[in-house]
Amino acid sequence: MKRYFFALAFSAISLAAVAQTPKQNIFVQDSLKLVSSQFKFTEGASVDKQGNVFFTDQPNDKIWKYGTDGKLTVYMDKSGRANGTYFDKKGNLIVCADEHNEIWSIDKNKKITVLFSDFEGKKVNGPNDIWLDAKGGIYFTDPYYQRDYWTRKSPEIEPQRVYYLPKGKKTAVVAADNVLKPNGIVGTPDGKFLYVADMKANKTYRYNIEPDASLSNQTLFLNQHSDGMTLDTDGNLYVTGKGVNIYKPSGELIGHIDIPEEWCGNICFGGKQRNILFITASKSLYTIPVNARGVE
Repeated sequence: MKRYFFALAFSAISLAAVAQTPKQNIFVQDSLKLVSSQFKFTEGASVDKQGNVFFTDQPNDKIWKYGTDGKLTVYMDKSGRANGTYFDKKGNLIVCADEHNEIWSIDKNKKITVLFSDFEGKKVNGPNDIWLDAKGGIYFTDPYYQRDYWTRKSPEIEPQRVYYLPKGKKTAVVAADNVLKPNGIVGTPDGKFLYVADMKANKTYRYNIEPDASLSNQTLFLNQHSDGMTLDTDGNLYVTGKGVNIYKPSGELIGHIDIPEEWCGNICFGGKQRNILFITASKSLYTIPVNARGVE
């Protein structure tokens, strides 16, 4: 999450090979539905407890809501150039506010609280994607993508890292610095593993999450990066980019959802049963029913 457009291909996987991969009855390609194409670059999909889906249109500085009632509405204008989002247990929308490189909490009354603003007195590159653990701590990726709405023209912090912000703290710690340009991120609901995509290395890694929230045992999971990721209750990993690829926990490719857009920025399960996949794809939002349920 990310530049507004990418032309990168998944070098390790040809689309022809992906198209021939058995789908294992996870979805039917023909059931893909276009919801709307009125955006500039959609991102940051997340779901609340009721199954409503929220996503961002970063260039237009808006957060949108797609309700379980099928209504699409603007949830917040002037959203701090929101990028990645995630709901905490209290129903607050936690947002990577890219305009001033902050992390926000937006409550049900749309009151904004700044949770994080700098690291050791310096602005981070740009909080990008985000995942919360069961303790309410926040893991976030911090790649550098120059924005036309910034006054700065270079990073204040050279390394592009993964950070962890403990619940209730203003000070983050470095969780992983053995990546080049971290982007998509998601953790398993049991709190054991964290997946992190490295856009520059074109890889996705899996880390062990230790009891103190530190990360260990970096393991190559895929020779493919991802702009945004999600998991289903079977532990299958859904990664975005040129469409959506679906992988077993073993790393075996079991499906590819073709999207008629240049790039897919993010993804989440939504709906009352969490069995509809919502895909933010450049200028559009798509949905597709799946024979799986999301873990959000």
